Amino acid sequence: MWLLMRMIRITICIKSGKLEDFANMKTRIIAALACSTILGTLLSTNAFSAESVNVYSYRQPFLIAPIFDSFTKQTGIKVNTVFAKKGLVERLKSEGKNSPADLLLTSDFNTINAAIDADVVEAVTSDVLSVNIPAQFRDPDGLWFGLTNRARLIVVSKERMTQNRPETYEDLADPTYKGKICTRSGKHNYMVALTASVIAHAGQDAARKWLSGVKDNLARKPQGNDRAQVKAISQGECDIAIINSYYMGKMLADDKQIAWANSVDLIFPNQADRGTHMNISGVVLTKSAGNKSNAIKLMEYLSSADAQKIYAEVNYEYPINKSVSPSELVQSWGDFTYDTLPLTQVSKYRNDASRLADEVNYDY
Repeated sequence: MWLLMRMIRITICIKSGKLEDFANMKTRIIAALACSTILGTLLSTNAFSAESVNVYSYRQPFLIAPIFDSFTKQTGIKVNTVFAKKGLVERLKSEGKNSPADLLLTSDFNTINAAIDADVVEAVTSDVLSVNIPAQFRDPDGLWFGLTNRARLIVVSKERMTQNRPETYEDLADPTYKGKICTRSGKHNYMVALTASVIAHAGQDAARKWLSGVKDNLARKPQGNDRAQVKAISQGECDIAIINSYYMGKMLADDKQIAWANSVDLIFPNQADRGTHMNISGVVLTKSAGNKSNAIKLMEYLSSADAQKIYAEVNYEYPINKSVSPSELVQSWGDFTYDTLPLTQVSKYRNDASRLADEVNYDY
């Protein structure tokens, strides 16, 4: 504010020709230069602030900060970020057209669908995104775009499950494994997405029977996150669990959790038929976007080889861009066949999947 008032004062003085504040020509020259400098500073400040993009993010800062820093370094566009573990879709809906957010970054596919249901998303047309992201992992109408992949794995105790291991998601409902399975809540987004994929492939009746069978095989009430399931195996509470692949990388990189990870073997389910279920993190353009051009540039950058490498190395996720290889650790887990059913088909059943969890009393 002081800078603005000073500029106005000098400008008025110069235009009036009075320049009462300046005693001689030298001072007048200095004043003119000062005016020019102040004006230039303000213009450059305004230009800089205009070259920005505002992101609401469910993805943790440690992961996206190096990607955003790289984007800013290459483009000069500053990225302003608000991070929260929950509530951002609701915040966008509440703020409406006055929301400052240009983009929403999500950590799972169900949140993308929640944003679409809330009518806060605008479609994007981009040749770059169409080339970098396989059709299976983007909306055909441009409403959402996947950025990373994670496989929904079965993990088993190395010590206690040396044979007769489950090879498919369907196997988890086999009474052979009664009292051996740990999972997180059946209402959690990751479990809902998996159940929705079962519905998409086998129908609701089969999915209901499957989910009820898995519940009957639980060793304990569903609780905790994916890492908590692996910890439970290491402590002997159960022998089998379902987790997202990148959590294995995180545990192996954590001195306090590496023992948990080393207590289990990984199984990529359904390799003889439909393939392993994949979930995504993703991005959508908001209807309120005031920096739309910059926002689309950031979306395109997030799908680029540079950004995808950071995702792969920092968070042990599978790059969505097929020109980029997974990290060395993730590659060591081996190649696998993943489910090619488009996520748009799976997402149709997410509400049914959540309802099934209630119907079979999965969490109780």
